Amino acid sequence: MVEVFRTNVTLTKDAGLLIDILQGTFHGSRVNFDLDDCDKILRMESPFSVSPSDIVMLLHGMGFEAETLPEEPADEVMEITS
Repeated sequence: MVEVFRTNVTLTKDAGLLIDILQGTFHGSRVNFDLDDCDKILRMESPFSVSPSDIVMLLHGMGFEAETLPEEPADEVMEITS
């Protein structure tokens, strides 16, 4: 499972704290932030299913905003016939 969120996290120390909490709560997960992105992206990859609303609620409980970003559409394949 991979989930991507838009957040309002701006400080590296806050991102580090949230990474520790998320990885402690959802064992085996890989979590990172891209604070240089305009959406302050949180990306979480987990070997098991995690409800995005659980992640959003956890961040809200810590005083941060988060919302799930929609999946980007897959590149369309053009069929060429001759």
